[in-house]
Amino acid sequence: MSIPYLDDLYTGAIGSITITPDGQYHINAPPYGSILSGSFNPLHAGHRGMAAAATALCGAPTAFELALRNADKGQLGLDEVLRRVAQFQGWATLILSCAPFFAHKARLYPGRTFVLGYDTAARLLDPRYYGGVAGLYESLDQIRAHGCRLLVAGRLVHGHFHTLADLHLPQEYADLVRAIPVQQFRLDISSTELRG
Repeated sequence: MSIPYLDDLYTGAIGSITITPDGQYHINAPPYGSILSGSFNPLHAGHRGMAAAATALCGAPTAFELALRNADKGQLGLDEVLRRVAQFQGWATLILSCAPFFAHKARLYPGRTFVLGYDTAARLLDPRYYGGVAGLYESLDQIRAHGCRLLVAGRLVHGHFHTLADLHLPQEYADLVRAIPVQQFRLDISSTELRG
């Protein structure tokens, strides 16, 4: 398996590659609907359940996004990219990008709702990723300016189930975020445990 335009994505010549379930490639043309970003190592039932809940709540399809650069883990190598992409073949739409932060994603996918679990939302709201609180606020302002919103699913972390209510969300950005109701989606599953 090979992915056309991947070198262009790594160099920044293009912003995204969308791969449809039937294997078509589209450059800088993300699909309509919400986007669930993740590392998908591996893709599991929790990701599928979050996507289904988001589709029901938003009334539009949910695509998946794999960022080849991660704020915590650096850049994925080619073999790892191919392995993770293969999980979506024939099943779901996958977008590839090199956008590690949601402010970057908002520029690539204006007007979209981003679907994320509690742990990812907690990192998104952590000032240390932005050089302090002012940087965090600037990032949230960019997400808002591009017409994007966040949809947060609860997650079991260290034996305790956390939801949007447990996040330290600045009040002035409350309009950017809503929760996936627990009765609509909860699946206590860990990628780390699955890899083990």
